[in-house]
Amino acid sequence: MFKNYFKTALKVFSNNKGFTAINIIGLSVGIAACLLIVFYVINELSYDKYNVNADKIYRITENAKLNGNEASYATTEKPLKDALKALPEIEKTTRLVPKTSLFASPQKFFVKKGNTSIEEKNVVFTESDIFDVFTLPMIDGNAATSLDNPYSAVITESTAKKYFNRADVVGKTITINDSNIYKITGVIKDIPTQSHFNYDFFLSYSSTPESQSNSWGYSGINNYVLVKPGADIHKLEKEIQDIELKNYPPSITKNGNYLNIVLTPLLKIHLYSTSQYELEKAGNIQYVYIFSVVALFILLIACVNFINLSTARSANRAKEVGVRKVLGSTRSYLITQFLTESLLVTSISTGIAVILVWLMMPLFNQVADTHLAITASSLLWFIPSLLGVILIIGFLAGAYPAFYLSAFKPILVLKGKLAKGFRKSYLRGFLVVFQFSISIFLIISTLVVYKQLSYIHNKDLGFDRTQMMVIKNTNLLGNQAKIFKQEVKKIPGVEDVTMSTYLPTGTERNITGLFPQLPIDIKQDVLSEFWPVDEDYLNTLNIQLIKGRNFSTQMATDSSAIVVNEAFVKKFGFKDPLNKTVYRFSYGLQAYHIIGVVKDFNYSSLRDDIRPLAFSYGEDNGAVTARVKTTDLPALMAQVENKWKNVSPNQQFNYSFMNDDFDATYHAEQHAQQIFFSFSVLTILIACLGLFGLAAYAAEQRNKEIAIRKVIGAGAGNIINILSTDFIKLVCISILIASPLGWLVMNKWLQDFAYRTSISWWVFAVAGFLALVIALLTVSFQAIKAAIANPVKSLRTE
Repeated sequence: MFKNYFKTALKVFSNNKGFTAINIIGLSVGIAACLLIVFYVINELSYDKYNVNADKIYRITENAKLNGNEASYATTEKPLKDALKALPEIEKTTRLVPKTSLFASPQKFFVKKGNTSIEEKNVVFTESDIFDVFTLPMIDGNAATSLDNPYSAVITESTAKKYFNRADVVGKTITINDSNIYKITGVIKDIPTQSHFNYDFFLSYSSTPESQSNSWGYSGINNYVLVKPGADIHKLEKEIQDIELKNYPPSITKNGNYLNIVLTPLLKIHLYSTSQYELEKAGNIQYVYIFSVVALFILLIACVNFINLSTARSANRAKEVGVRKVLGSTRSYLITQFLTESLLVTSISTGIAVILVWLMMPLFNQVADTHLAITASSLLWFIPSLLGVILIIGFLAGAYPAFYLSAFKPILVLKGKLAKGFRKSYLRGFLVVFQFSISIFLIISTLVVYKQLSYIHNKDLGFDRTQMMVIKNTNLLGNQAKIFKQEVKKIPGVEDVTMSTYLPTGTERNITGLFPQLPIDIKQDVLSEFWPVDEDYLNTLNIQLIKGRNFSTQMATDSSAIVVNEAFVKKFGFKDPLNKTVYRFSYGLQAYHIIGVVKDFNYSSLRDDIRPLAFSYGEDNGAVTARVKTTDLPALMAQVENKWKNVSPNQQFNYSFMNDDFDATYHAEQHAQQIFFSFSVLTILIACLGLFGLAAYAAEQRNKEIAIRKVIGAGAGNIINILSTDFIKLVCISILIASPLGWLVMNKWLQDFAYRTSISWWVFAVAGFLALVIALLTVSFQAIKAAIANPVKSLRTE
């Protein structure tokens, strides 16, 4: 019997090649898009699950408000780790110190390989107990003692092969920053990409000057705890908070200030954490939710198409059903036949979808900035998912056509009195509205994301980022960095040059606490960025000085001078900030007097408000930035590289342009826009396939009516209008539904930006117009076909 079902299904497909092809294309594209998003979602949700004790590991997070500075911090104090040993709920503790938390040590690391120095960014300082908390399998070495001694290093397997061409390198040494020699005491397997930290070098924390300090004021440590089974997390949070408060001044909880300790589960760090000073850039659970819903909608739209396209051919199959029933076929037999056809189409579509996923995954990885792959472990869920897709979609998509077609009355069918026409089918009308509502919503989302990115790109940030060439790692030049700067300045086409690691579009930041008076009172602490720059910095970046003066080589007192921004002045409450003194405690008390004020400029993401910033006059040779103006940029860049090679022939020349660095800050939004655009096109394509089927159905159902109208004088335009009107009404309803929904969702998305565009009326107008034009073009194909058909032939067949 099943063989008969199968043969009948193949015969039906052969007789309706066009509609079968459209069905398969729609379902395969929909399933492929859904599977790609499922891969992305599962990848995002799998972060840190490689750890055996992932459900028992927590990061200590500090939520604090101090003198109006309210924030969440992923870092806490260095002495906290030792204090936690007294708490019975904790089994193990460890701490990670990223390079950005080092104040008395270099924040850039260059590892010697032959005569060249390679910058390594994935460097962290920690201790041997990291291997007790996290699952980092050791290939070679003793995990229990590997980082106990100063100048010890544990490296990953790929790093060992990078520098030594083999993995058994325990006992060998590596030279970091020319003078620090570290002994390799262990080699671990490469950390999975689905980790909230991904380091290549684990250096002993005891190697740093910061390790000698035991101050509770230094909170640059990422502290982790492995709790015992059944531990009361809320109780533990309170106990850790009591330890913190015991070691802080009483004012930490007065005058509106507070300090709360939260234990953030390891498995929630990547997607849910919004704390400052995360070890890696976090993901966003909102995008996971959004893309999950988009995947579901695309799959539903593909199923809707199957239903629409199947019922569109109901007139052709009605007589088949009538004859089968007259010859004795039961309704259950017919339902099984139609479900067999549905499952067969779904199976073929799923097979094609798998091929599409395999072909499109590299492009999707590029668009979504991820590293998805079909691996042996992914097959554990992928293959059962495919079987589930075939059964669920095959049944859901085929159920309505099966029950609908099998319900035809044979007497009415054979007499030609077929079922109700299109205009009386509320279900099909609802399905069209559903499809186009989703499509229009995605178009609106794409336009809003594009508008926000355009706003970001064109906004006056308060500094000049065009034609700004940033030569990186100039600290490798040592004392010759200044000479290199002066040589670059001599090149024709270079207007100005400055030397500093700290740039508005860079990643290096340095937050410090400043105080308005002595004695220092924690209640008056103001957190501010503190950037060492030279006398050419403001002029090179075209940062506007609105009060006072710039730094000068002629003023010896400028070594203790600072230039601040307007947000700094406002935070301190200075009416006349010039010559005011502020104090900083960093390995000793330091006093700085204000000599100038610059206009606020956006030195961080436009998601954030402008915060206090102070420029100090000091030597920082981490990068050289040149403002250039030339019609032959490649030639100028070649001259700069020649200057570099003259000074340091063995070091790699590395540069970027400030505009590119700025755009890189918004990679997540750019990828979201690309994904929204891609899936908007897909949903419209799939929806139009369904609309094509419905148009064919409508023309088929009104075949006799159209023929009569043409005989009595109706023109092609009248026929097209008659067949198109119903569909255009449905698309208009979709616009009315999608527009407020799009506004609500995208307005909430824009709230993440302190500086944002508005959602203009034209966004909805463009989205609606595109949907109407696409729908009209789709319907018009069938309408024109019906309008030019020979009415005599239609009436004769009737």
